[in-house]
Amino acid sequence: MAVAIRTEHLSKTFRVGFWARKVRAVEDVSLEVNGGEIFGLLGPNGAGKTTTIKMLLGFVRPSQGAATVGGEPAGSLAARRRLGYLPENPALYEFLTGIEYLRFAGKLSGLSARDAALQADRLIEQVGLAGRADRAIRRFSKGMVQRLGLAPALIGDPGLVILDEPMSGLDPIGRKDVRDIIFRLRAEGRTVLFSTHILSDVEAICDRVGIMIASRLTDCGTLSSLLDPGVRAVEIVARNLAPDLQTKLVEEGAQAMQRDGAWVLTFAAEAPAQEAIRAIVSSGGALISVAPHRQTLESLFVQRARAAAAPSS
Repeated sequence: MAVAIRTEHLSKTFRVGFWARKVRAVEDVSLEVNGGEIFGLLGPNGAGKTTTIKMLLGFVRPSQGAATVGGEPAGSLAARRRLGYLPENPALYEFLTGIEYLRFAGKLSGLSARDAALQADRLIEQVGLAGRADRAIRRFSKGMVQRLGLAPALIGDPGLVILDEPMSGLDPIGRKDVRDIIFRLRAEGRTVLFSTHILSDVEAICDRVGIMIASRLTDCGTLSSLLDPGVRAVEIVARNLAPDLQTKLVEEGAQAMQRDGAWVLTFAAEAPAQEAIRAIVSSGGALISVAPHRQTLESLFVQRARAAAAPSS
């Protein structure tokens, strides 16, 4: 499988303030994004995701390391011709209408006036702005601006699309629409790299994920390879639980709470949970559900963030 993006020890240090203090925004990031996959760059605000993307686009020069896009040096004209880009906060010409802006963007990308108009009409429909794109952009809502900002990233049918926080400002319907667009891009054989700090977006659509914490890439791979498949706890929901049995289970280590008229029992391991299930059934209790809890992306993310924040000894 061809590699769409490759970075090798990519680092960026800025100098800020009157005394030109050094601030490391990205440190030693090495990763590969394969062609035809959806890759999520996950991290809290300030982790270095946007700076990494800007280095891939050539907007920012790395202090160390190198990056290639489609086999071409990042930032080169050949590399830029291969990709489309949605910034975190799209800055649009507010005096233009949505359709005028897209036609203008198409001409800037080298399309003829006819092709730019055809693509603009198609993309307005694709991003969910049909019937609303003939008004001035200054009258757009935040969600409409985000939808319109996505359209220029798709002009010219680029093989690689880079989206910086593409779900920002969208309502649930808008988020689903953007996810559907990303799925469609992958189905067409295109590559999507997007950054986010929203865990559910990553879990819903990504083939692989990279986690950035405190300017460094701490993890990279598929979710199944990053998360421990072992059971960490078992939650049992039961009704008609005998009081003496409930007391006995708590004494043996179960955590118990009542919810909607049922008892929720949480066990730290599978063996005591299995024994509790047998005891509940044999005593005449009604078993509602049994849910094994495994490591989640949220728990891994929090673990990495806390480790990075902990003072070094």
